Amino acid sequence: MSAKKQDANWPLPKFYFSVTIGGEKVSFQKVSGLDVENQTIEYRHGNSPEFKTIKMPGMQKLGNVTLKRGIFSNDNRFWDWCSKIKMNTIKREAVKIELLDEAGKPTMSWTLDNAFPVKVSGTDFKAEGNEVAVESIEIAYEKLSVSNS
Repeated sequence: MSAKKQDANWPLPKFYFSVTIGGEKVSFQKVSGLDVENQTIEYRHGNSPEFKTIKMPGMQKLGNVTLKRGIFSNDNRFWDWCSKIKMNTIKREAVKIELLDEAGKPTMSWTLDNAFPVKVSGTDFKAEGNEVAVESIEIAYEKLSVSNS
């Protein structure tokens, strides 16, 4: 059995990934919220002899993606991006999230089209803590494309 075929029998680890926002690679410690939901429509035809509804697929709903990373000195890019929102105008970006193999090559990618920030959160502060300061950005988007490399 070839090494490539044998590797296909094991799930990929989730800790090696890259994120590109607007063509620029940005490091994150966590990405969550890559989900799609098909809403359900319950329907009962007026002359149906059964006293129950049938279910049909409805509109597709995309969840928001949350990205978390450490705070770096003089790096306010997410706050700046969020502050550009003015009465339904915002700079939309393409966001690409890639799951990488052990050689650093993409094996699977999620592309978020027309993405824009809906929430930016700074870190919490704790005088007796020793954790790294972490900020997060929540991104809404219009289209999700998933591909395998």
